[in-house]
Amino acid sequence: MIVDIALYRDGRRVETDCHPHEYTALQERAEPGDFIWLGLYAPSHTELSEVAEAFDLHPLAVEDAVTAHQRPKLERFGESLFMVLKTLWYVDADDQVETGEINLFVGANFVITVRHGRGVRLDDTRHSLEADPDRLSEGPSAVIWRVADTVVDGYLSVLAELQIDVDEVESSVFSSSRTSDAARIYTLKRELAEVRRAVHPLREPIRALATGAVPHVDPDIQPFFRDVLDHIGQAAETAEQLEAMLSSAFEAHLAQISVQQNDDMRKISAGAALVVVPTFIAGVYGMNFEHMPELDWSLGYPMALLIMAASVSGLWWFFKRSGWL
Repeated sequence: MIVDIALYRDGRRVETDCHPHEYTALQERAEPGDFIWLGLYAPSHTELSEVAEAFDLHPLAVEDAVTAHQRPKLERFGESLFMVLKTLWYVDADDQVETGEINLFVGANFVITVRHGRGVRLDDTRHSLEADPDRLSEGPSAVIWRVADTVVDGYLSVLAELQIDVDEVESSVFSSSRTSDAARIYTLKRELAEVRRAVHPLREPIRALATGAVPHVDPDIQPFFRDVLDHIGQAAETAEQLEAMLSSAFEAHLAQISVQQNDDMRKISAGAALVVVPTFIAGVYGMNFEHMPELDWSLGYPMALLIMAASVSGLWWFFKRSGWL
């Protein structure tokens, strides 16, 4: 569906009497230097085909925008550009990173944004640009920058949430209580993989925009793309650091399990020894052979009990001192 469509002139929105689907009429009202910004959310193939016909979009780019699930990229089709951005947002209740997608079709006098997923909303992006006419007057390249900057800021927000989760895992792994952290560590590593799939492929497209290697990019906006590129680098480094921390936490978790199992075996062995020794003494004195000298001794029974108690006490003291109990 169409979220918003507008004609911009000198960085300001021009009011028209065109219906949202009257693309040709809107183009006819445009003057040199104007541009149209059309925002779509999860459009059908029919709806996007109408847009493609009106703005002469390449069919391969249109197919990618309809199916979504593309990796971040920047492609050139004639005089127009097609850019894919992965959007991320964090669901705290499930410790999960959800993904969406934004596709941008960019020409000399138009920019079309196609959004999939519940993540980054572009209405706030549009309003912030409309509040800055000087920046918006730089045309479609200003829209590309603002959308990319919003998406990358979302990456940093997601990584900040994941940092909290990783810190919690580390505290749990090194706590004195017994915990089962393997499942959560695996979940967080999987979510970091989602972040990396969004961040790493985006480096080259943003670098190309920052260096003026693609058309329709105003030279005055290139420094802003360099700032976005710097944020992408920060996101990539943070993701790698969190991945390394989770790997170390998992290794520590396995070591903790091994130590706990060894401690359990010591306690089990000590407990078995406390039972085996008195059982052995009772077994010897319970054989009831005819010629055992202790059978007729009136103090034999209390003496056996005393020996059992003394041996158990001695073993318990030894094991306690050794840390086995």
